[in-house]
Amino acid sequence: MTQDENELLKLLFPNGYPDEWNSNSTFSEYITKLGSYNVDELVKEPNKLKEEQIATTEHTQELAVSNYKTFIQTSQCSKDLFNRFNTIELDLFKLLENIPTFEQKCQTFAVETNDINTLRKLNSLTLTRNAQLLEILELPQLMDSFIKDGLYENALELASYVRRLYTKHSDIPIFKSILNDVEKSWLVMLHQLLSQLRSDLTLPKSLQVVGYLRRMEIFTESELRLKFLQARDTWFQNCLISISNEDTTYHLNKTIEITRVNLFIIVTQYRAIFNDDEHSPLSEARNSNINQNIIFFGWIRNKITQFLTILENDLQKGVSSIDSVLGQCMFFGLSFSKVGCDFRPLMVKIFTKVISKHFQQSTSNATKNFEKNMEKFTLINRNHPSVPWRMKSTDPIQPPDSLIEFYPLADYLNNILTSFNDLRLCPPITIVCDVVDCLETSLLTVCKAIVTLYAQERQAFNSNSKDAFTRLCISFADDLVPYLQKCIHIIFPPNIITAHLGVNVQQLQKENISFLNKVKIIEPIKHLLPAKIEPVLSEISIEETIKDNENSEIMLNASEEVKIEE
Repeated sequence: MTQDENELLKLLFPNGYPDEWNSNSTFSEYITKLGSYNVDELVKEPNKLKEEQIATTEHTQELAVSNYKTFIQTSQCSKDLFNRFNTIELDLFKLLENIPTFEQKCQTFAVETNDINTLRKLNSLTLTRNAQLLEILELPQLMDSFIKDGLYENALELASYVRRLYTKHSDIPIFKSILNDVEKSWLVMLHQLLSQLRSDLTLPKSLQVVGYLRRMEIFTESELRLKFLQARDTWFQNCLISISNEDTTYHLNKTIEITRVNLFIIVTQYRAIFNDDEHSPLSEARNSNINQNIIFFGWIRNKITQFLTILENDLQKGVSSIDSVLGQCMFFGLSFSKVGCDFRPLMVKIFTKVISKHFQQSTSNATKNFEKNMEKFTLINRNHPSVPWRMKSTDPIQPPDSLIEFYPLADYLNNILTSFNDLRLCPPITIVCDVVDCLETSLLTVCKAIVTLYAQERQAFNSNSKDAFTRLCISFADDLVPYLQKCIHIIFPPNIITAHLGVNVQQLQKENISFLNKVKIIEPIKHLLPAKIEPVLSEISIEETIKDNENSEIMLNASEEVKIEE
């Protein structure tokens, strides 16, 4: 507005007017129009305005009366609008409050969608590399297939390839999972290889299997040797268990054969596979403090000890041909001398013990049988025999004919000769003293049984009975005992014994080595024998007797055993 208009407004509205009138264009036009009036018009203007006011009021009333419903609706609508605007205002306040959270979620969604997009790109890339990824994921299945088909060379190469992959991509979990699956198959392969070592393997196959185990690098060199020997020992023990033990002789012979053959196979395989040189660079580099030869020789010592235990147990049970068993065992020990394990000296004690025990049992049975026969034997009313029993035989080892008259003595001699025949097949010189002592004890028992017979029947003896008893004593003392002495010297020639001991024959006789103590044996019946002068057995005569009989056989056939008719 102009200055004049402002002054006019001050005159018209000394108390001021609302500021919003200044923006009203009608108010500005009216003031401008009012400024152009003259005095008369200005005087008339209040009345005019009043009339217009009245007219406007009347018109408004008429409009209100005629349109009151519209005004009511308008008022209600205004009220509703006000309430809605209030609601909108509250919602706007809430919206303003939630906008930061919404903004943050939008940002999070943008980040997530970005990751999704990245994953989508990765999935697309994975789809394009599906063939290569599938090959990698199928590596554990391929490993299982190689092991199942026995393609251990391929399995070793595949395992090495998987380890290299994991070394290059150790941060990727899938490679760790693949490596774990391959390691599980690795253990299955180890189990299969050890199972093959527990079966019957040829040398090339055993070399191949141990080569695989070495490349697996699970065992050290010492552990590999132990595992090899343990696995082969399992196969060896299964072979021994499969032998039938119903027949002791068959069991022992088969055990000797299987032990000799299979142990030699295992030793040959071990020597071919492992280096036993103590000073080899390989052994020194791995462990200079371990002598790996001890592993092998400790194992072979246990196997030999096991064999000796089986040998001793079976021999004690009794075998049909001990000389054949001894020959096989000595061949077994000799063959192992090639690998430095000659154990023949260890078997000497076992065989001598068994042979000595067997002879003692046979002699004891002969003695008991003689005692039983003597219980039924009698000399009462016995006449002089009609057989020429004092005729000298041309055969130096022919049993005395005088014993035919007394069947207990003849039967006793038969049993003793049977024991001698068994002993002759395998006579260890070390048991000669045991044989002589056992025979002396038996003969002394026989002599006492003769004395007991005399004590029981002498009251009923007549002249014939006394002569028969005298012949019985003479046959025992002069025929049976010297004949058994001759048999001992045939089995154990004194010249061989003297060669081993480094003494002469007279010293052997003095020490009663291979000589029966006849004086001790016949002591119980000495007073019943007729007096005579005993010739001194010189060294020359002994040697001549031995020379005549050293190539002879000891045998008393069934036809020579004569039973006396009482």
